[in-house]
Amino acid sequence: MNHILGYYRNMEYLAVTHDFRVISASLIIAIVSGFTGLTLTTDLSHKTFGQRKVAIALASIALGGGIWSMHFVAMLGMQMPSLFYYDAAITLASALTAILIVGAALILLHFAKRSSGVVTLAGGLVAVGVLSMHYMGMAGLQLCRAVYSPFGLSLAIISAFCLCISAFWIAYGKRSSRNILLGTLCFGLAVFVVHFVAISTTSFINEPSVKEFGPTLSNEMLALVVIFASFIIFGGFLWMSVTFLVPNIEISDQYITDSIPSGPRKAYGETFALDESEPIHSVPKNFRIPCEKDGGTLFIDPTEIAIIRAEGHYTNVYTQTARYFCVWSITTAGKRLEDKGFIKTHRSYLLNPVHVASFERSKDSGLCKFNSSDLPNVPVSRSKLKTVREALGI
Repeated sequence: MNHILGYYRNMEYLAVTHDFRVISASLIIAIVSGFTGLTLTTDLSHKTFGQRKVAIALASIALGGGIWSMHFVAMLGMQMPSLFYYDAAITLASALTAILIVGAALILLHFAKRSSGVVTLAGGLVAVGVLSMHYMGMAGLQLCRAVYSPFGLSLAIISAFCLCISAFWIAYGKRSSRNILLGTLCFGLAVFVVHFVAISTTSFINEPSVKEFGPTLSNEMLALVVIFASFIIFGGFLWMSVTFLVPNIEISDQYITDSIPSGPRKAYGETFALDESEPIHSVPKNFRIPCEKDGGTLFIDPTEIAIIRAEGHYTNVYTQTARYFCVWSITTAGKRLEDKGFIKTHRSYLLNPVHVASFERSKDSGLCKFNSSDLPNVPVSRSKLKTVREALGI
């Protein structure tokens, strides 16, 4: 061991500088990927099992890919007096490792019973993913070698676990838009800080020999790969930012019935925002719900409907045999269907008690089930438990 340490002490370390414009870009990528990944995981408890799996896979790619992109954007901004390249196989493996480990953390958070211990474990797993990605990426360097100090390794590990666990505690402490934004900033800073804490305590030496593990990846080719990955991440960011930016739903006149509040009407084809603060007039006895299916509009009798579930600013309407899209928001549907016997079991669900086949209680919440396999189970929140039990006669 002393022989090895003496060998490195006698080596001449390379001078390292950083382009702060590229460093700034790496921080932005980390934050954007955090927003995309954390936003993809919102309201998963209201989705089907298959939809949750797809969302977790996409979020893992966004978060894990963001960790990888941030690292190599920062590495592109690192300048040394000699050329250096990357091993393409190790570089790819580092990206896949980050995605898989982050995916394991998200699976814990969204498929296991979430508790303080689970959130802490998930944050710790993400820290392992950040560290694994960083040091695997550094292992792929060609024509130079990274030399680590025990102090630097310890500092990087401590900062990774503290920052990543904190980020996930914030993001999952309360699943609100505010917490997601704060968690996004913490995640981005965690990835950024861990990288530069590790780099600042790392030295580099020349190593003329090339390790032939995989094909060589030049900085120019790496830049193209990183640009493409960043394009995907920013595209996901724009896609998910709609969640925070979409204004109140606009509803076309062709879907509005006699229950529209009194006032000026716009011409057919124009749209207007429904003011949900205004009272909803009583509905006629033959009132039906306008739904879209295969490009057309169907009018469905409320008695045929078992569930209405929020889908962003719109809703999905479930009968015993089919699912339809409706332009009403969950609030509008609740007001218009209150006198039809529908009850709100959760902020995202309206339920027709007539169709419920069984009810299961779990501590302070519950679950309504149906005989049809086409109908999802409906969660009952703690605040709605008494109302639902009374409606079901239990």
